[in-house]
Amino acid sequence: MDSKGQWAGGRFTVRQETTLKTGRYTVSELLPDGSDGGVLAFAELKRFSLKEEMTFYADASRTRVLFTVEERGLRGAGGGHDVWDAEGDLIGGFEEKAVASLLRSTWVLDQPGSPAAVGRERNRFVAVLRRVWDFLPLDLVPFLWPYHFDFETDGEPVMRVDKKFGLRDRYVVDMAAPGPDPRLAVAQAVALDAFQDR
Repeated sequence: MDSKGQWAGGRFTVRQETTLKTGRYTVSELLPDGSDGGVLAFAELKRFSLKEEMTFYADASRTRVLFTVEERGLRGAGGGHDVWDAEGDLIGGFEEKAVASLLRSTWVLDQPGSPAAVGRERNRFVAVLRRVWDFLPLDLVPFLWPYHFDFETDGEPVMRVDKKFGLRDRYVVDMAAPGPDPRLAVAQAVALDAFQDR
């Protein structure tokens, strides 16, 4: 699969469903009226694994791999995660910047041949509130307030990831044109849910 065709719209929704052993995500195209269109991919993240790996499949039967996300330690040195296509070619990668993320989560999205994009939480107040919430004895009460990320390269918008308010996690990915490979953008959006604050 390439980054064109059904992925060319540049607007996607990511819905999360949690089970005991896995985190599952459904990626759909976002229609102009705001509803979900056709399903583009299913992702699955194994919980309680020593290494963070995620596989994106063409359908729920999980018979055809579209691309994978692997912690960099699996294939080489360094922090962050790399995104690989079905043939094993590198699409790009992303990494959370620990020091910059102390007050406001900051990620760097990198694709070969393109300048890096830096993504930060849009609302500083919500970012601080999330950190305070983590210190409170409220383990059974999830932080439901939506948070959003803006990715930019040299001050120019590259993509937005908006978490929508609701009982289940739903994210809207809105890419600027030209932007990163849509598979890389979607992988980053899922990582904001799956790997944030680990």
